[in-house]
Amino acid sequence: MPQPYGTSPYGTWPSPFAAADIASSAPRIDGARFVGDEVWWGESVPAEGGRVTVRSSSGDVLLPEPWSARARVHEYGGGAWTADDDGTLFFVDAGDQRVYRMPRGGEPVALTAPGPNHGGLRVQHGRLFAVREDLTVEPHRRSIVEIPTGGGDASVIVATSGFVAHPALSPDGERIAWVQWSDRHMPWQLAQLHVAALGGDTIASTPTRAALQPEWLSDTELVYADDQDGRWQLQRIVLDGLERVSEADALTSTDADTGYGLWVLGNRWYQPLADGRIVAVRTNGSDEVVVIGPGEAVRTLDVPATAHVSIDDTRGTRVLLSGGGAGVSAGLWNVDVDSGAVTRVRGGTPADPAWMPPAAQLTIDGAHGPVHAFDYAPANPDSSAPEGELPPYIVFVHGGPTAHVAGAASAAIAFYTSRGIGVLDVNYGGSTGYGREYRERLDGQWGVVDVDDVLAAARGLAESGRADPARIAIRGGSAGGWTVLSALVRGGVFAAGISRYGVTDLRMLAQDSHDFEKHYIDGLVGPLPEAEQVYIDRSPLTHVERIDVPVLLLQGEDDRVVPPSQSEAIRDALAARGIPHEYVLYPGEGHGFRRAETIVDALERELAFLGRAFGFTSTR
Repeated sequence: MPQPYGTSPYGTWPSPFAAADIASSAPRIDGARFVGDEVWWGESVPAEGGRVTVRSSSGDVLLPEPWSARARVHEYGGGAWTADDDGTLFFVDAGDQRVYRMPRGGEPVALTAPGPNHGGLRVQHGRLFAVREDLTVEPHRRSIVEIPTGGGDASVIVATSGFVAHPALSPDGERIAWVQWSDRHMPWQLAQLHVAALGGDTIASTPTRAALQPEWLSDTELVYADDQDGRWQLQRIVLDGLERVSEADALTSTDADTGYGLWVLGNRWYQPLADGRIVAVRTNGSDEVVVIGPGEAVRTLDVPATAHVSIDDTRGTRVLLSGGGAGVSAGLWNVDVDSGAVTRVRGGTPADPAWMPPAAQLTIDGAHGPVHAFDYAPANPDSSAPEGELPPYIVFVHGGPTAHVAGAASAAIAFYTSRGIGVLDVNYGGSTGYGREYRERLDGQWGVVDVDDVLAAARGLAESGRADPARIAIRGGSAGGWTVLSALVRGGVFAAGISRYGVTDLRMLAQDSHDFEKHYIDGLVGPLPEAEQVYIDRSPLTHVERIDVPVLLLQGEDDRVVPPSQSEAIRDALAARGIPHEYVLYPGEGHGFRRAETIVDALERELAFLGRAFGFTSTR
C-alpha cells in the first residue's frame, strides 16, 4: 500500500504527536485506593501548573483548585494523600506541607501546625499515620507520627536524625513496624526493619540489609522485602510480643526484585489479600505481577502493566495496579486475581503498534559487563526513509542514578520515533531492576561506569546497523544530565547533548545537597576531603574544553536538588570557550518539569535542537 507522505529523510516525517498532546497524553497516577464502591486516585494535572488532584471513578474531582496534594519529605515526597472507608480525604498541601482532613464535598481543615513537612500518609484500622520531617531544628529530625483525625496534637512514635518510612500498624493496634536508615546511607544500601509497641519504650530490630515495606499478615506475622541474597525477596517473621521467635522465612526465591530504590514514600511493591495470599511485583528489567500462596504455586497475572508497577490497594480478591506497559500508556487498573478480569480505571490506552511498536530489549557487551537497554526504532506507517539511509538516534539516560527504565509505551518516545528519530533507553550499571550486583557496579565509579556503559550502548547500536553513527545524541536529567555531560567530555560518539537540570560539578553538589542525598555521593565517588581530587577530575565542569558538540541545558528555577547554579556554571564555561549551547531557565519548576507549558516548550526546543545538530527541519 502506498504511504500517504511517501519517502522523506529520517527526522522530517509528519507526526500526529504534537508537544501539546504529550503534556496531557498519559495521566501521572499518584496512588490509588478503594473507597466505598469507588476507586480514588491521585493525578498530576499539567494544565493546572502540575498540581496533584484526587479523582474518583464516579467522575468527581475530589480535591479542587487551588489545593494540591504533594509532599516534600526527603525532598522527593510521596504518599501525599489517603482516605478512610467513609470517604474522608486526608492530604498534604503542596503549599504549606500541613496535613488536612476534607470530608467529601466539604472544606479542608488543617490537622497539623505549620512548620514540618509531612508525607507517607496511611490510614490503617481507622488511624492516620505519617512521616514527619522537621527542618527547622538542628540536627534535622524525621519521625513517624500518629495524627488524630478529629484534631489535636500528633503523637510521636519514633524520632531520629536519620530517615524513616513505611509505618505499618498491626491488626490489633498493639504494634507498629517501619523501615529506618541512618543519614550516612541510602535506603538501598542499608536499612533496618523495626517493630515497637505503641505507647511503649521497647523496640526490636531485625537483621536486614535493605528492608522495604513491612506489612502485617496477622497480629504476629510480618512480611517485608529484603535483598540479603542480592535480590529483593519477600521475607516472613513471626513475633512473640516484640521478640522475633522465628528466623526470616523467604517466601520467594527468584532472579527478580520485589522492591526498588526507596526514593519516594508512596511506593507499594506488594499487598496481602484478605485470605493470606500476596500480590507482588517482580522486576527483572521489566515487571510482572504475581500471586503468591499459601496453598498454591506462584501464578503470573495477565495484566497490561509491565513497567514501574505499584500495587496500590486490595479489597477481597481485587487489586489496584498503576504503572505503564509495553503496549499501553501509563494508567490504573482494577484486577480480580481469581477471575483474571481487568478493568481499566484511568489511562492505560492501548498503543497503536504501527506508531508505537514494543521496545526491543538489548544487551550490549561493555567494559564492566553486560549493559541493558530498550530500543525504540523509528516507526511511522505513513512515511519511509530513502533507501540506504540510517536513522538518527537519541540515547536516553535516566536519573537517580539508582533508578531504571522498563520498556514502556510512551507518547513522549513516540514524539521522536514517529518523526524518524530512534530512541535507545539505557539501564547503565548502577540501575535497579537487575539485582544488587548490577546496582553496586557504580559504587565509587560514578562518572566512569555510567559513561562507559552509555558509550558502549551507542557504539553497539551503530555497529549493529540500527543507527547512523554520525547522528547519535544523548539526553538525560539530574544524574542522567551528569552522565550526558560526562559522555560529551569523553567525545567521539555523540553529536549533541541535552542536559535537563544536570549535575556539572561534584563539589558544588556536595555543598548544596539536601539531607536525603547528603552522603549519597560518598558511595558513588568517595568521601570528602579525601576524594576531593577525584571530584575535580570527574566533573564535566573541569573539562568543558573537551566538549566539541552543541549542548542544550534546561533547568527549573526552583530546583532544590540540583540548583540552577550547576547549569549556569557550565553555561558560562561553554560560552567562554565559544562552544555552541542554549540555556533555558523555567520559572516555577523544580526538580522535574510538571507544568504543561514547560513540557511543551522543552520538547519543541529539543526537537529543533536535534534538527540543527543533525541537519534536518522537523515538523512540530
